[in-house]
Order: sequence, then structure tokens, then C-alpha cells
Amino acid sequence: MDAVILLVVVALGGYIATRIGAELNYNWRWDKIPNYLYRYKASEDAWVPNLLMQGLFATIRITIYSSILALILGVILGVARVSENLTIRMLARTYLEFLRNVPPVVIIFIFFFFLSEQLISALNMERWARGIARSENNEIWSFLFGDMRRFPALISGVIVLALFESAFVGEIIRAGIQSVPKGQREAARSIGMSRGQELRYIVLPQALKKVIPPLANQFITLVKDSSLVSLISVPDLTFKTIELVASTRMIFEGWFTAAAFYFVICFGLSMLFRRLER
Repeated sequence: MDAVILLVVVALGGYIATRIGAELNYNWRWDKIPNYLYRYKASEDAWVPNLLMQGLFATIRITIYSSILALILGVILGVARVSENLTIRMLARTYLEFLRNVPPVVIIFIFFFFLSEQLISALNMERWARGIARSENNEIWSFLFGDMRRFPALISGVIVLALFESAFVGEIIRAGIQSVPKGQREAARSIGMSRGQELRYIVLPQALKKVIPPLANQFITLVKDSSLVSLISVPDLTFKTIELVASTRMIFEGWFTAAAFYFVICFGLSMLFRRLER
């Protein structure tokens, strides 16, 4: 049955490709795509990443850094949501409700123009990054952040994406904490544990098992949501694909390749988190 389903899917894909070529009179140029993955740089006598691979690496970096930051902020927000202090609870809830009920595109523009841009300007980050880009020993910086001339844009994307995703992570953490039976918290306090010790030793270890599946799903969603930062000129995979399509008119080849990259990343994470859950 699996073989039959696979055959049907392949046949359907071939039929769609044939119809696209017939109806749109589209000239497929798949042979050109490898040139936009890697190119030969004569000055270095080596193959270097081209548009699509540059975008893929940028997407991976943005996903990793924004995931770490979103997890840290989300844990803080989740703990704040169950705080005994009413002011802290209301501030956390206001933040979460605002971000969860406003379209992500609007949130990204708000944070970019009113927070990220101001922070980068205040820290004079652009001049610092260009200084590193002009230096000779910048291999480590390039490995961690890519082209340092685009470092401010990368950091902007990480910040706005992490702030947006942290709202959902915070709600997941809050639900996990509240799923721990109340009797266990009372038992912790009865033996003299403080609020912090109760969270550290009793509540959070049990909540962790329960929040792994929804957190895994949220991080996979974050990979797909990372494409939104292309709207603020962050050179991720979507942004680079737009450049490729605009310059070559290889519309289907470019977007199908980008979709394949996103699928591989998300499917790989899905398999990884499935093993982690077990």
C-alpha cells in the first residue's frame, strides 16, 4: 500500500508539472539551480555558497538563535503567568495576549521599527559589524553569523522573531506548570521549600515532560515563521529566493527548491523531537 501511495504521489506530481508546462508554456530550467547553490570563486580557488545556500544557512542561524532566545523569554513569561504577584501576572498576560491576537506581520514591523532598529542604532552595532567584516581574521564570526555586513539585519530578525514566538512558548510553559497537581506544590512547601525551590525541584522537572511535544511543534512552526523576516530585508532563504526569481525568472524552480529546503529542516526536526519524546 505504501508503494502504491508513493507511486500515485509521484504520478500526480508529474501530471502537475506537465500541465504547468503545457498550460503556461513554461520552460523548466532545473539544470541552472545547482549554480545557485554553490559557485566557483576563482580568487579563493574554492566552491562557495551561492544565493540559495546563503539563504539556507541564514535561516538555520536565525532559527537556532531565535529558538534559544524565545525559550528563555518563554520560560520567564510562563513562570510570570503563574506568579503569586498580581502585577507580574497581569503584565505577562498583557504581553502574551497582545502578541497572540495580532497578526505576526504587524508584530514584526512594530518590533523592527520601534525596538530592533533603535537598539541597533543605540549600540552602534552596524559600525562594529563592518569593522569585523573588513578584518582578516573573521572566520569564527562568519561561521556564527554569516556575512558580517548583514549582521544588524540578522540580529533584527532574531529579536523580532524571538519576541513573537516567546508568547506562544510562554503559554505552553504556563500550561505545563499548571498541569502539575496542586498537592505536590503544597507538599513542597510543607517541608520548607521556597517558591524558587518548588519550581526548580518539583514543578519544572515534571512540567518539562508534558511541554516537550507542544514545544517541538512550536519550534517547527518557528522555522516556517522565519520566512516572515524577509519582509524586513533579512537575507534568509525566502529573501534569497525572491532575489533569484526576480533576476532569473525561474519561478517554479526557485520556490520548489526553497520549499524542499524548508521541508527537510522541518521533517528532520520532527524526527528528532519524536525520538526526544520517547
